[in-house]
This record gives sequence, structure tokens and C-alpha cells, in this order.
Amino acid sequence: MNFLKKKSYESVRETGATSNLNKTLGAFDLILLGLGAIIGTGVFAMTGLIAANHAGPAVTLSYAIAGLTCIFVALVYTELATMLPTSGSVYTYSYVAFGEVFAWMIGSVIILELGVAAGAVAASWSGYVQRLLKAADIYLPHALTNVPSEGGIMNLPAFLIVMFIAFILFLGTKDSKKLNAILVFIKMGAILAFTYFAVPHFDTANWHNFMPFGFNKVLLGSSFLFFAFTGFGTLAAAAEECKNPKRDLTIGIIGSLVLSTIVYIIVGGLLTGITSFDQLNNTEALAHALALNNSHFGSAIVATGAVCGMTTVLMMNIYAMSRIFYVIARDGLLPKSFAKLHAKYDSPYITILVFSLLAAVLGAFAPVEELFGLSSMGALIDYVTVALIVMIFRFKLPEVARPFKCPALFVVAPIAILACLYLLLVQILGADWVSQALKANFTLKTTGKYLIYWFIAMFVLYVLRASSINKQLTN
Repeated sequence: MNFLKKKSYESVRETGATSNLNKTLGAFDLILLGLGAIIGTGVFAMTGLIAANHAGPAVTLSYAIAGLTCIFVALVYTELATMLPTSGSVYTYSYVAFGEVFAWMIGSVIILELGVAAGAVAASWSGYVQRLLKAADIYLPHALTNVPSEGGIMNLPAFLIVMFIAFILFLGTKDSKKLNAILVFIKMGAILAFTYFAVPHFDTANWHNFMPFGFNKVLLGSSFLFFAFTGFGTLAAAAEECKNPKRDLTIGIIGSLVLSTIVYIIVGGLLTGITSFDQLNNTEALAHALALNNSHFGSAIVATGAVCGMTTVLMMNIYAMSRIFYVIARDGLLPKSFAKLHAKYDSPYITILVFSLLAAVLGAFAPVEELFGLSSMGALIDYVTVALIVMIFRFKLPEVARPFKCPALFVVAPIAILACLYLLLVQILGADWVSQALKANFTLKTTGKYLIYWFIAMFVLYVLRASSINKQLTN
């Protein structure tokens, strides 16, 4: 059993070049996929909450700070994605840099980052759909729209939307990217509609108390809004399906992130300009603010766009996770059946089915707040790992061609690492973790405990799997 067995850079490049996945994605497709993955739950559900509780109209600054932090991470991520284009994403990067056991553990992080997030997004999607149905005087049974912790049996709409997305992805990227493009245009159209209906009601008086809670609260708001940007990393999983990964991934990752940041700042500014920030403490703030200004038609359009936005995020999360675990199975760390491609659609249908079921069950039965917490921790660990690997590769693989080279890497990467570690400790220990550290008295939050239990379980599974493989080889 060799825990630290590594893959060579050359073998990964060769495997990616000879992949059986169809190369159907161009730069424009990747920008649309990126917008689909990023813009969704964050802008529609979190903007009002952050404005009401933390930043006020300065939610625009919170978005700008969070977006700038993610751009640092994206610069690092893009160097890796173009230098080593592979659908394995951070799993494969870890396999080359650190070895097999670390790659396996990062694979478990991806389940948190994408699979758990998919469950949370499905639950949020269900809430918006129920609101639209209620507007049409259609009410679903409480028992079938709420998780057990809320007094229900299951969140059935959340379960059903995940299985529908699984079917679309089963048909392959050629068809799923068409649906994603349609939904992205509907979603962006809804945001443009919000802009159109909001501008006539904009009142600068709502901005007079621009930073009501102070700058520290603006920074705290930025830490929460980090979740609204995390989808850009999923584009690295599309590397083996790019026509020209060196060019297309650079444009796709950075382009979609910059566009998303601009959209978030505009929406945050308009939202707090048409309604006092203290009236935005709900997850449907955009639609709610328009309704308060008697723009009920605009409110309905925005609610529809929110449903489309969350659908695209859900699609990209399951898409990326299925491709990454296809690569893990191809490496032999999972049963080979996980690496099967459908004879007609060329999609990794086994991984799509398995991880869609995981997301569907989580969305149907788990509390959404805990899902968001676990997912954000997974993303933060992912980004810290990527930043470390890029610096390691600069020393270990200096001769490898880098189509995109992160500027001032040894400034950018440490900033990304420190920012992500700070936010990670907030999630594990709480906002007062610094004072806890000074007193040497740490108290784990519930999600922090879940994270530790998860890693222990995944390590035990790795040891059992590795032992089983070794026995097969010796017999």
C-alpha cells in the first residue's frame, strides 16, 4: 500500500489528450457555463440578507471585495487548468503534487463542495418554485415541501429537479450545454429586467446611510458572499471537453468571474437604491423589492429568472462532479463501472446517476443551512490546495509550458491562501476564532464537527479500498 504514490505530469497530459470525452466546448460555451455555475443562489437569495443584516447599501462593496478575492484565486486556478487540462480538476492536481491519499481526500472535498452544494441549491430552487405556485394560488402539501427538521417528510420538488437535471446531463454535453445556454440567457434576461424595472424607482435617499453597520460588517458580509462566486472552479472539470483548452479555459474562467462580479455590484446597488435595506431581510429580496414598488410584473419575471439561475448552478455542480469522479474511477480508486461512458451519448452515466441521487437525497432531507456551510468549507479547502500546488509546480516543473501564467504568483497565491484559511476557520470555529486561539480554548461548530467526521470516514474508506486492491494483486 503506497499512500504517497504520485502520477506524473506527462501521464496526465497524455491521458487528457486521448480522453474519450467529446471535445465540444469553446470559449463562449465556457463563459456561459461559468455564468451558469456562478450566478444563481447568491445574487437572488443572499443579496438582501447581507444588505439587511451586515452591509446595508455597502453590499456593493461586500460583493467587490469578495469578487476581488475570488479573482486572486481564479488567476491561480487558471494557471493550473491551462497548464494541466484534465477533467479531474483539483483531484488530479493533488495526485501529481502530493500523492494518492491526498488526491483521494481532495476527492472527498469535491463531494462537499459540489455534491452538498447541489443539494442546497435544489432546496433553494424548491422555495422559489413554491413562491411562484402560490402566486398562481397553487399550494403544495407541507409534508412534501419541507425536510424532517422542519416538520415535513421530504422536500419533493428538490428531489425531482435534481433527477430532471440528471436526465439532461445523461444526454451528454452537446444537449445539456444547449439547455444551459437557454437558461443562462433567461437568467441574465431576468437580471436585465430587474435593472429595467428598478432604475425608475432608484432613490439616492436610500443610500444616505451607506454603511450602517461599519466596515467590519462589510467584510463579514464579503465572507458570506464568497459562496456566490464559487462556481468558477467547476470549469476546470470541462478541460477534456474543450476544443482548445489553453485558450478557452483562460477566457472562460476569468471572463465569467469578472462578468459575474459586475452583475452582482449593479444588482446590489439597485436593490438597496429602490428599497430601504432594512426591508430586504428575506431570500426573495429582488422580487420582494420590485413588489414593494408596485412592479408586480417585474417581480414575477425576476422570480422566474431565479428559478432558471438556480437550475443552471445545479446543472454545473452535478456536471463537474460527474466528470471528476469519472477520472477518479479511471485511475482505479473507484470501481471501473464509474468510468463507463454511455454508448450513444458519451456521458459518464454511472457517476451522473450516483451523485445526482446523493444531491437529490440531501436536498430532500437535510437542513439547507448546514448544507451551505459544508459546501463553502469544501470550496475553501479546494482553493487553498490549488494555491499551494501552483507554487509547488513553479519549483518542481519550471520547464513546463504555461499558456497562462499567474502574475506575481508568490504575492497572489499567499493572499488567496490566507484569505481562504481565515474564512475556513470562521466556518469551523466561529467568528471569534482569533480570541479562542489567544485563550487556547477552541469550540468546534456543528459543521466543523461534521467536516472532521467526514475526513475520518473517507480516510477509513481509502484504507479499505487500497487493502482490497492489494489483496487482488497478490492473489
